[in-house]
Amino acid sequence: MWDYLAFTGLTLFAVIGVALAALQLPGVWLILGISALFDWYHHWQSIGWKWLLVLFGLAALSEIFDAMAGFLAARKAGASRRAGFSAIIGGFTGMLMFTIPIPIPGLGAVIGGLIGCFFGALIAEMTLHDKFAVGVRVGLFATVGKVVGLAAKTSAAAIIAGTIISLAAWSTF
Repeated sequence: MWDYLAFTGLTLFAVIGVALAALQLPGVWLILGISALFDWYHHWQSIGWKWLLVLFGLAALSEIFDAMAGFLAARKAGASRRAGFSAIIGGFTGMLMFTIPIPIPGLGAVIGGLIGCFFGALIAEMTLHDKFAVGVRVGLFATVGKVVGLAAKTSAAAIIAGTIISLAAWSTF
């Protein structure tokens, strides 16, 4: 009975982790943490440390890609390095600043991250060139890159959750 209860908890936390990842929160790390706890409970025989390491690597890559996607997209639009890095900094700043003021629960961080990414790239590019159209183009590319990064991170969280649940189900049932 305890095995089924532990599996149900693992599945619940995996689903919550995917939702948190979609909201720019550390959901993928929640999934990996609860998976390690589940595997520890089963004496490291349920999921296996090799799978946990592979999924940890996937999680780390998804986090790096999510952070760098706005930078890479802005550079694709011809942005300066300053604008690329400002897109990253603006995204993080926007997530922190707009989490509470935007009254949509959970989506404040996502919306704030997109707004911050846009304006971070726009303002930094405007300090180098006085062409508003170029700044807007760079800001839009950075924002689209941020959306692509968020989609990749959420997809990685779903893949990690599905893998963990499948491995745990195989050993539990």
